[in-house]
Amino acid sequence: MFKNISNVLSKIYGFVDVLLIVFLIFDFGFEDTLSSWFDNKTVIFGLLIIALIGFNVARYIYTHKPPMKKMLKANVLILALTLISATIVYLSADELDRLYNTNLVIDTGLILYFFLRLTSLIRKLYALYYNPTILFVGSFAITGFIGAFLLMLPNATTKGIDFADALFTSISAVCVTGLVVLDTANDFTFMGKTVILCLIQLGGIGMLTFTSFFSFFFKQGSTFREGMNVGSFMDSENLQNVMRFAMRVVAFTLGIELVGAILIYSFVADIPAVENKIFFSIFHSVSAFCNAGFSTFSAGLSDPSINQAYAFQWVIMHLIILGGLGYNIVFNFIRYVRDFVVNSIVNRRLHTPVRVLTLNSRIVITTTAILLTAGTIFFYCTESGTTFSRETAFGKITSAAFTSVTTRTAGFNTFDFAALSMPAILFAILLMWIGASPGSTGGGIKTSTFALATMNIFAIARGRENIEMRGRKINNQSVKRAFAIVCISLMVIGMGILMLLFFEKDFSLIQIAFEVFSAFSTVGLSLGITASLSLGSKYVIIVVMFLGRIGLLNLLIGMLKTMEAHSYEYPEENILIN
Repeated sequence: MFKNISNVLSKIYGFVDVLLIVFLIFDFGFEDTLSSWFDNKTVIFGLLIIALIGFNVARYIYTHKPPMKKMLKANVLILALTLISATIVYLSADELDRLYNTNLVIDTGLILYFFLRLTSLIRKLYALYYNPTILFVGSFAITGFIGAFLLMLPNATTKGIDFADALFTSISAVCVTGLVVLDTANDFTFMGKTVILCLIQLGGIGMLTFTSFFSFFFKQGSTFREGMNVGSFMDSENLQNVMRFAMRVVAFTLGIELVGAILIYSFVADIPAVENKIFFSIFHSVSAFCNAGFSTFSAGLSDPSINQAYAFQWVIMHLIILGGLGYNIVFNFIRYVRDFVVNSIVNRRLHTPVRVLTLNSRIVITTTAILLTAGTIFFYCTESGTTFSRETAFGKITSAAFTSVTTRTAGFNTFDFAALSMPAILFAILLMWIGASPGSTGGGIKTSTFALATMNIFAIARGRENIEMRGRKINNQSVKRAFAIVCISLMVIGMGILMLLFFEKDFSLIQIAFEVFSAFSTVGLSLGITASLSLGSKYVIIVVMFLGRIGLLNLLIGMLKTMEAHSYEYPEENILIN
């Protein structure tokens, strides 16, 4: 009997969830078709919250699963706090602001509740499908299509949007690319910009990590399979602490973005052209850390009001670098610095007894430092007399450094990139192709892949069978993977360029090549042709952005990899290379 009651409650529960989604979509996505809707909304949503509390309590009584009970407690707590807070605001607020403030509290609480319910739904998918790679790819695809649907709602845009442009914008946001076919500042309303912001955040952190954060935060527990899924996405080999690692990732991300938003606000507070400075600061902090490149200015950061706000640009640069290094690298480096300080001050030793900074971290940090320094010097030498000629000496250094940083998958621009000289454009393409670091918010073939490919050349030239560095031998599987990533990236980019040349007759080869490299590496920079692309070209760029973010090699491994073990070897034979 209890089982039958539980099944009935589960079905009713799902129906109420659907009803909640419909009400939220109608509330946020459509103009008020009835003059009384805004007045009645408070009552309707109040009754809905009471119903949700009742169903959660009833299901808590009839369920015997401890993890489910913990999540139901969290649901009831959030709904009860929302109802109490809304009641307090309604009774204490001024008559003019009463309904607005009450509805704001209700909307916030219901959105948080919706995320919790979405967490439960996604965690059920873990039990249905075991392939981490396919789940990772599917989470990006589903999020992209949901984002496109939300951007097509009437309240999201000022002039309406078709499906192709909505999907392009959504995929660009969730893949943290930054290429835009519409003016983010003028064509999207506050709701549309908020949707884009949420897509950027979900794309940067990852839906699987975000889901695991909610489930772990509310003590619902985690399964071994869920740990494998999140560990695959976060490049974490330690499955024992993978859920705590996901917690640290989300907490670190939100913490850095909060600090970045505060710093940005302090530097733009005196700039009159920046409207809604709080939202501007949050939007650009999230966009910078996630290496997305979206801006609420029509001209991006090249807008005359901020293109010479150098302190603001340095904050953006540091956010981009932190987001592009990758969580494993940042956490490992923080631990290394902490242990170094402790050993130097407390133990009075300059060397730690154990190796703290991993070889992977050393390669990534060294490669990143070399690329950033080389890029800054190169852009300063080639553009200081032309593109940067009107700036001060410090401004030229800042612009050169910003260009070196932003071409590494960030996508912000403080000037028109079409004004760059041809050598600078070609060097920018190289930096875009290399991209950020593994396990980060950025794209590209990754710094470690480029470093391994380069070291492999020298190892072969010296006649060595393995790559050796700092008393370690690098796994040949990693070298093979790096070679495969390089080949696949060039094939995808080459195919993208060929297809765009087929669809576009008015653009030069360098414009199209720059666009495709930018899309694959999820950079978001353009030579000014994105908005003029034909329908076919838009879909090509959508596919290239998606493959660049998820990694085609990861998708192929997830689809084709088998667990068969072979206890035999074939005879070896050499193949002529040159």
